[in-house]
Amino acid sequence: MTTRRGLAIGCGGLLGFAWTAVALDAVERAMNWDTRTADVLIGTSAGAELVAALGSGRTPADLLAALDGAPGADPVLARHIAVDPGRFPPLPGLGLPALGLIGAGLRTRSPYTALAGLLPRGRGDADWLRSYGRSLADPSGWVSHPATWVVGADAATGERVIFGPDESGNGTGSTAESAGTAVSGLPVDAAEGEKSPGTSAGSSAGAGSSREPVTVPTNRAEAGAVDLGDAIAASWAIPGWFPPVPIGPRYYVDGGSVSSVSADLLAPLELDEVVVIAPMTSAGGAPATGLDRIERLLRAQMTRGLDREVALLRAAGTRVIRVEPGPRELAAMGPNFMDSTRRPATLAAARAHLPARVTAAIRAADLAQGSV
Repeated sequence: MTTRRGLAIGCGGLLGFAWTAVALDAVERAMNWDTRTADVLIGTSAGAELVAALGSGRTPADLLAALDGAPGADPVLARHIAVDPGRFPPLPGLGLPALGLIGAGLRTRSPYTALAGLLPRGRGDADWLRSYGRSLADPSGWVSHPATWVVGADAATGERVIFGPDESGNGTGSTAESAGTAVSGLPVDAAEGEKSPGTSAGSSAGAGSSREPVTVPTNRAEAGAVDLGDAIAASWAIPGWFPPVPIGPRYYVDGGSVSSVSADLLAPLELDEVVVIAPMTSAGGAPATGLDRIERLLRAQMTRGLDREVALLRAAGTRVIRVEPGPRELAAMGPNFMDSTRRPATLAAARAHLPARVTAAIRAADLAQGSV
C-alpha cells in the first residue's frame, strides 16, 4: 500500500530558505523519501521558491550545493541565491494597496494579517524572483511536477490564492480559503469546514510519482494564465517591501500575510500524510531576548495559525509531521530573516540540530496519530 503524501513549506525569507534546504535534506534521510515525489508540493513565499525547485527536478542536495557556493552547483540555483534583496525594504511609495488583508485579519482573528493591510506600497524589485521562476519553468510556463502549488493572497479581498498548472500543464491562479482548495484557475472560498456555494468535484493533478492523481474541489472562474515567475513574485510580495503583483485583472501579495504555511489547503485531498516544514513557527514557543522578542511576537501568531491547520488535517485523518526551528537555529538566524550575512551561521546551526529535530517530529507525529 502506497502512502499519499503532501509537502507544505512555509514562508521565511532568505534565512528560512536556507534553513528549509537543510530540513528537506534531513527529512529525506530520516524518511528514506525523495521529496520531489510528493503527491502535492505547496509553498508560500520562500516556500514557493523551494517547491518550484523541487517541482523542476532539483534536489535538496542541489539546493545545499548552491547555498554553500560549491563548484559545479546548479547554475539556476546558484544565480538565484547570489542575489541579495537587502536587509531592509526601500522607502515605501504612496497608497495602501493591500487593504483586503484588514478584513481577512479580522475574520481569522489574525492581528499581523490586519496590520499588513495598513502597510504602504512597497518599492522593492522582484525581478530576481521572476527570473528564477522562468528559469525553472518548462515551455508550458510551469514546472514538470503536475501538482506544484504556489500560495499568494488577493490584495483586494485577502483571500488566499493557489497558483498551479491547469489540465494542460499551463500555470493558472485560483482563490482558496480554509477547507477549500483549487488549482487551474478554479476558486473555492469557504469558511472552515464548509465548501463554498457552487463548488463541484473537478480538476485533477498528477501525483509526481506512480500514485493516483490528486483530485480537488473546483468552482470555475478563470483567473487567466500565470507563469511561474509571476506566481513566485506574488507569493513573495511582502506588504510594505514589494508592490502587489498584477496577474490578470487582480493584484496579489505574499501568501504568508494570511497564513505562514497554508497546510490546511491540503485537507480536502484526504492525504495519508503531510510533511510541514515551517521556518516561521515554533510549537510551544521559543525564548528570546532583545530584538528577538519582536520576532517572537510574529512567530507566536503564525504558530497559532499553524496549530489550527495541523488540527484540521489531523481531524481529517491525515498524519502530520511538523518540522520547525528551535532556539539554537533561531539564535543563529536573529530577528531579521532577510539578513544574508547570517546565512552561514543559519546553515551551520540547521545542520547541527535538524537531524534530531526531524527524528523528534516523526516521533511526535506517531504519538499524535495514536491519540486521535
